[in-house]
Amino acid sequence: MTESASPETPPSSHVRDALRQERLRARLTALGGYAAYAVLALALWAASHGSTTLGLSPTAAQAAVLVLFTIGAWAFGLFPEPVTTLTFFLLAVLLHVAKPEVIFAGFHSAAWWLVFGGAVTGLAVRTTGLGSRLAATLFALKRPAYPRYVASVMVASVGLAFVMPSTTGRILLLIPIVLALADRIGLVQGRRGRTGLVMMVAAASYMPPTTILPANIPNSVLMGAADSFYGVKLHYAPYLLLHFPVLGALKAAMLVWVVCRLFPDDGPLANASTATPAPLTPDARRLSILLALALAGFATDAWHGISPAWISVAAAIVCLLPAIPIVTPKTFTEQMQITPLIYVAGFLGVGAVVADTGLGEKVARLCLDAVGMVPGTPAINAAWLIAIGAAIGLVATLPGLPAVLTPLAGQLATASGLPLYTVLMLQVPVFSTVLLPYQSPPMMIAMHLGGVGMRDGTRLTVVMTIITLLLLFPLDYVWWRVLGMLP
Repeated sequence: MTESASPETPPSSHVRDALRQERLRARLTALGGYAAYAVLALALWAASHGSTTLGLSPTAAQAAVLVLFTIGAWAFGLFPEPVTTLTFFLLAVLLHVAKPEVIFAGFHSAAWWLVFGGAVTGLAVRTTGLGSRLAATLFALKRPAYPRYVASVMVASVGLAFVMPSTTGRILLLIPIVLALADRIGLVQGRRGRTGLVMMVAAASYMPPTTILPANIPNSVLMGAADSFYGVKLHYAPYLLLHFPVLGALKAAMLVWVVCRLFPDDGPLANASTATPAPLTPDARRLSILLALALAGFATDAWHGISPAWISVAAAIVCLLPAIPIVTPKTFTEQMQITPLIYVAGFLGVGAVVADTGLGEKVARLCLDAVGMVPGTPAINAAWLIAIGAAIGLVATLPGLPAVLTPLAGQLATASGLPLYTVLMLQVPVFSTVLLPYQSPPMMIAMHLGGVGMRDGTRLTVVMTIITLLLLFPLDYVWWRVLGMLP
């Protein structure tokens, strides 16, 4: 007789310990959240009496506490991003730190609508299969080798930035394709080459596209904030000419070299599938024409005067038209991501509150007193402005940096003796440089989806920051001098 099946084996001690530790971490996270809210409540109560040391009124002091809490919660991930942003909106309204139209200024800014349009077209690129076809075409190599695959992923990541103004959308599109590519060529989980491909998507989808005006959140926020605060309109072609040659194209090439050095893979690669790709669907063909027209509109905005935001919204509307429809109502309802939209509105709202309550002027004065800029030394003053931005970026994270710095640009321009436009443009070298991965939420999303740990991500960002400081920034300074942006 065969022996009957034994009862299910109870979990081993290791499994029980792991479960216990997981439950403990969850409790500590919850307690940390409660503690953060308790500290916020106490700080707001203390601020209700104002600050004689800093010369702040009660309203301005409470606004300062709320802004610092919001930026800190974003930076250190105390709560999911929508929770932090909605907490800021709610408390700002209840405490009357500013008028509602100031607090919610982000929702009627061009930057918010640009991100909205980019989210819709990004959804269309994913669901129609156009993105998969484009990526598969780029990854079809006649002489496959690991460095060539790394370079092709870089080209796909940067190339999509010209037609898909959403960093998160590009990452959501490319990561599954790149992981499938890694599986096909034998870069299984654990091989360094797989980590390299994922990190190339993460870095190349964010860093070089900061030099393409409608390609991601920071430059979109800068565009909206510059127009809102100073009436300065940023145009596609001049912005591209100023930033893309060094911080875009050259940085992208450096990324390929750094990824191949940090994550080398000399092991054998399997032959990728050479099957003929399926023909484009009618929706994908229509979308490719629409994106080409939108790109033409982005590139010629200085001529026709229509903001990239409204071109992006127009493209989104065409995608949603019932007569086409490239994106169906069901797809839009189920797959549209609202988290980036709330995130952008929160960043812009923080910047508007900083400006409206006078905190911007106070922060500017503190920064200026600390560095002591003297007009007439443009190179030194530009370096100081970049250093100030980098320090703020460690706390505010890079997508929110323009919302914090742009209200201060007027005071910084007066102190440095540099033109306002130059001071605004000096933000781009700052938010295109990622020192630590947490500063760029899209990079963190890519690392999470690709199974890459913080240690590997930090290695890449730190090395790229060193190369940027020692090589790219000096070259960028020379390029700005050639274009007459710096005296």
